[in-house]
Amino acid sequence: MNMEYVTFKENGTVQEEIKKSKFICHVKRVSSEEEARDFINAIKKEHYKATHNCSAFIIGEQSDIKRTSDDGEPSGTAGVPMLGVLENHHITNSCVVVTRYFGGIKLGAGGLIRAYAGSVAQAVREIGLVEIKEQVKRPSISGTRSNVYGSGGDNYFCG
Repeated sequence: MNMEYVTFKENGTVQEEIKKSKFICHVKRVSSEEEARDFINAIKKEHYKATHNCSAFIIGEQSDIKRTSDDGEPSGTAGVPMLGVLENHHITNSCVVVTRYFGGIKLGAGGLIRAYAGSVAQAVREIGLVEIKEQVKRPSISGTRSNVYGSGGDNYFCG
């Protein structure tokens, strides 16, 4: 069985400032929902003073598991746009968390959508993507060993 999917080239972080708010996009390749949630919790713990730590992840060759969180931002303005960027690039087995430190200027719903989606899109550009092709090795039957007795009692390998 072969498994092929697109994911981030490596784990990483990109940062930008939009209207005095600092947006930090954290990216991690993950293989399970538990691993994604552990990553999200680690970022929340590291950036506990942040205004928001919004997240999105997709897991599985067929993008079986998809989750988002707006983490207190107005509904649909952070996690879903972030997930949309992952989907548009066919990225799976990846988790993104965008940390926002509020800079004092409200962005409005449209501004938030552009900022969160833009942070993930910037991570795609700067970190890059890679196509993973995993091949599962199947046991094969190689040559069988049998003894052939020729003249003089020598053993020969037939395979």
